[in-house]
Amino acid sequence: MADSRVMKLENKTIVLTGGSSGVGLEILRQIGARNKIINLSRSRPDATALAGDVSFVHIEADLADATSVASAIELTRAKCPDGLDGLINCAALQYTPRLTDPAFDPAMIAQEIAINLTSPIELIAGLLPCLQQRPESFILNVNSGVSIVPKRESAVYCATKAGLDNFSRGLRAQLAGSRVAVLQAFLPLADTKMTQGRGRGKLPPGEAARLIIAGIESRTTDNDIGKVKLLRAINRLSPRLARRIMQRNEP
Repeated sequence: MADSRVMKLENKTIVLTGGSSGVGLEILRQIGARNKIINLSRSRPDATALAGDVSFVHIEADLADATSVASAIELTRAKCPDGLDGLINCAALQYTPRLTDPAFDPAMIAQEIAINLTSPIELIAGLLPCLQQRPESFILNVNSGVSIVPKRESAVYCATKAGLDNFSRGLRAQLAGSRVAVLQAFLPLADTKMTQGRGRGKLPPGEAARLIIAGIESRTTDNDIGKVKLLRAINRLSPRLARRIMQRNEP
């Protein structure tokens, strides 16, 4: 569902997580020349992968560590005394071993939950006062089709994405009538380092980024991208069929 208003991403101050690779790097590439971007990630985006007119501020942050996230929030606040126009939570981590696999490490559980669910909530809570300073602002949580119907592998990842969806909807209700829009983008399988060796017909990361940005600018509340549109429709008509599809293929 799109808002009647349009929010052009120009001359905005935007915090982005995960801008060092994958879809996050593509978002940085596409909006970095027209906006002030503050990137939060463990590694700094490779400047050689970006056009010369793309600029950004990098704050090193380990999104799996609450202390590091808290420090990044304080540093971000200091760099944005006049407020923030947007927060894009794009960083994500996915482990593929099943719980029954010998390669499954229980330490993966906390890390996956922290990066995919806990840190977005922490960043939103910490930066919400900055977002509320602006006449209109947005929070965009990058989600996945597995939040609608889980796949067989990566059960923890699927749970974090379902949790992010429920959190986003609850937060949207809390902020109803405020100047802060709470948006989501639901991606199908994208062609990134995280998905190497898995799936077919992957969405190119540049196209994923373009559609995410278009959804922000049109203020689309829940932006179903690519095959996710079909998955949601099938799940609405026949949840059993949707489950069979997801057990066989990745969205």
